[in-house]
Amino acid sequence: MRNIKITIYNTLDTPWKLKNELQRYLLYPIIRLLFILRGIAWQHDWRIYGLPIIQKHRRSVIQIGPGLGLRSGRQANPLGVTHPVILCTWQAGAVLRIGTNFGMTGGSIVAAERITIGDRVVVGANTRIVDTDFHPLDPEQRRKYPQAAQTAPVTIEDDVFIGMGCMILKGVTIGQGSVVGAGSVVAQDVPAGVIVAGNPARVLRTVSKRGS
Repeated sequence: MRNIKITIYNTLDTPWKLKNELQRYLLYPIIRLLFILRGIAWQHDWRIYGLPIIQKHRRSVIQIGPGLGLRSGRQANPLGVTHPVILCTWQAGAVLRIGTNFGMTGGSIVAAERITIGDRVVVGANTRIVDTDFHPLDPEQRRKYPQAAQTAPVTIEDDVFIGMGCMILKGVTIGQGSVVGAGSVVAQDVPAGVIVAGNPARVLRTVSKRGS
């Protein structure tokens, strides 16, 4: 009984959360169908608010574990969602693998080669994770072969937290348990268990242990 009262009080205090839950249930059949049509296996405990955008190359792989949480609706997060979550495998042979209990608000993940994300990774609002430059950097190459961009795999290990508005660029590994500060541009590997921030992101300190 006490838990029921707490739930009622929380709903009265935060009515927008009730609206988000109602919209989630109403959209459930459409979202479920979207993943089926893209050939992505549905897992248990997925909570998806608003319609994500899934751009999957027919000869690519997207695998996502249980406990997925995506927020694409404009009112799904008080930080503001500039556009729905975009999950994209850009070209043939691309692989996007996401572990269990992954959470993301807005933003994009674009894999032209390979992006691997571990378990319990949380990505803040409107962050981009890409493993490609999209276009050649050399002007002549860009004119002749506009799609011939450099790519390099991205790996984000377990328990990483990425703040809002970040850019995670090609070839980067972010070590287990590290934190990326809001607005950072990560262009180099991040060791495990540290906090990085800035453009380019640099190590500020280690992550404090609980109780220390």
